[in-house]
Amino acid sequence: MTSLIKTLHEEFQLKLDQLRTTTPRNASFPTMDNKIKVAIGMRRTGKTYFVFQKIQELLKQDIPLSQILYINFEDDRLLPMDQQQLAKLLDSFFAANPENHEKRCYFFLDEIQNVEDWPLVIRRFFDSKNIDIYLSGSSAKLLSKEIASSLRGRSISTEIWPYSFQEFLTAKDIQQNNTTPLSQIKLDKLHKHFLEYITHGGFPEILNYETEMCKQTLQEYVDVVLLRDIIERHNINNIRLIKYLIKHQLQNVAGSFSINKMFNDLKSQGMAVGKDTLHEYLSYIEDAYLAFSVPLYTESVRKAQTNPRKTYAIDTGLAQAFSFGVLKNWGRMLENIVYLDLRRMGCDVHYYLTEERYEVDFLAINQLGQAQLIQVAWDTENQETLQREQRALDKACQELQLSGQIITIKEYLSKGVTF
Repeated sequence: MTSLIKTLHEEFQLKLDQLRTTTPRNASFPTMDNKIKVAIGMRRTGKTYFVFQKIQELLKQDIPLSQILYINFEDDRLLPMDQQQLAKLLDSFFAANPENHEKRCYFFLDEIQNVEDWPLVIRRFFDSKNIDIYLSGSSAKLLSKEIASSLRGRSISTEIWPYSFQEFLTAKDIQQNNTTPLSQIKLDKLHKHFLEYITHGGFPEILNYETEMCKQTLQEYVDVVLLRDIIERHNINNIRLIKYLIKHQLQNVAGSFSINKMFNDLKSQGMAVGKDTLHEYLSYIEDAYLAFSVPLYTESVRKAQTNPRKTYAIDTGLAQAFSFGVLKNWGRMLENIVYLDLRRMGCDVHYYLTEERYEVDFLAINQLGQAQLIQVAWDTENQETLQREQRALDKACQELQLSGQIITIKEYLSKGVTF
């Protein structure tokens, strides 16, 4: 193990040099010495770059590289690995550098969910050693379940998403002018970049790919997530069904769905499946960060369960990759992007129906418990459209005694999503 840890450390140094010029993310690990920090998100969203961003911060604070351990548990030389092997591997870090027993050390363990019973080892090291621990993983539910049962409040999570539009502009080295109001020239340029962002999405790797290569790469992302994070992890046997559900969710951006309707549709296609299985499979898709369902905001549990949910993709580029041609419903794409921005802000997101069944796209509740209604509209030049959207928003604001706003493409390009 000691020779392997030295080899991994040498490779880590080389990779660190290669990643010094990466785009900084608009996210950070919280500064809490008494917590294990966890980064979660879909594969290829940049969790490893995010982890290295933290490592670079430590180096700038004059923390020696010898006190930093980085391990990626998708390395085939480490798998399969159980808790005993994990403990030996981590112990070998101190065996190779005995002086670190008396120093503050920093462990970065990437894709930790690949190690069997990892929380038991992590908890022991965290409690017994002078170390700051950072974990990453590609499954929200798996990590949270294990953390809740074994780490007992010792951890705090940070979600890593594909690039936001602002991060996309930064990564493309496109100059951003924060002055408002924006000139028409600036708006027109941003509009062009925004259409590219909608079409290609925000996964870091595909930033400068041509459309066809982008589409192929994003489809391959889903294939890997399907195999590694859903089929293998949950022992899925009905491959046809899980593929159908993934395509349905990605092609139905900002649309509504209900288990009952989905059950009947599948039955009509000759696919025999129980409603409980549908619930499970859809939760696996969300757990793997491919697509998300948004419930109706209501105080009635029964109404929340019986009303349809709305679905949003992890990335509009991913939705485009599974569409027939390019999706031209820009309004739905903008709505998906606003949803993702709200999630980046840590909001709990719902949609709302007024007493007269007028729909408001989002009722978002931030981490301070503050709530706001948001209606999304691509273009409000059509007075009939504007009146319809405003009517729903006004009714919802009146019923809930909350403030609200309409986000158009012009509003979004000017100031993004504000709370």
